[in-house]
Amino acid sequence: MIEFHHISKTWPDGTRALSDISLAVPRGQFCVVLGPSGAGKSTLLRAVNGLMRPSTGRVVIDGTELTPATERELRQRVAMIHQHFNLTLRMSVSGNVLAGLLPQVSIGRALLGWFTPAHRARACTLLARVGLAPKHLQRRAGELSGGQQQRVGIARAFMLDPEVVLADEPVASLDPKISRDILTLIRDAARERNTSVLCSLHQVDLAREFGDRIVGMRDGRIVFDGTPARFTDEVVERLYAGAHWEDVAAPSGAEENTLPQGSLLPVSA
Repeated sequence: MIEFHHISKTWPDGTRALSDISLAVPRGQFCVVLGPSGAGKSTLLRAVNGLMRPSTGRVVIDGTELTPATERELRQRVAMIHQHFNLTLRMSVSGNVLAGLLPQVSIGRALLGWFTPAHRARACTLLARVGLAPKHLQRRAGELSGGQQQRVGIARAFMLDPEVVLADEPVASLDPKISRDILTLIRDAARERNTSVLCSLHQVDLAREFGDRIVGMRDGRIVFDGTPARFTDEVVERLYAGAHWEDVAAPSGAEENTLPQGSLLPVSA
């Protein structure tokens, strides 16, 4: 489980990226985070693996609070799939997948290629699982298509059987067909391992199709939290509206501050 307890983040220039975020993502849930650019989606994800330290609040992963003392241990339990694949393009496909062991294996050992036969067998198994044939193992990652590179990224993410997978716009640069293939791979791999997935997206249709739950963010706050069925076109329009909450009419039959679960929540200016 991922738990955010009153997380806030203010950058040195005074910009407030996150404001009092409290959220719990249980094991096995595929939770999609949506919102306009600058809403705080990527900042929220980076709070989970220590790439962003909140100004206030706590992050807890399966009962262990993320602190400088626990960060190394927790990074072995949290994997990330990146928007731009984040592969070493001159390195082989197998080498990129084996790099998923870096939180557990020393950099020196990795650079020398000192991986066990079990590690290499696991890399091959995962590459097959994401649909890449053995002929790709020794190809340079830079020779692959975008969809193939993201498949390598997924295989790398699951090398350590993570408890949490963070997917930051994993299909932003891919066409609709490949996007669905990639999200299906992430969802199915996570379900097999009962892994929590926190995935930021821009595509509303994909969020509805793949998410067990949708969290809408705007201006560093959570303004929607509910099922895909409750994420109606009206909610989408209001989430992406450029106006402040006070300038947007509440849904019919709902009053501000008394909205049911799965409706837009009031946001203070």
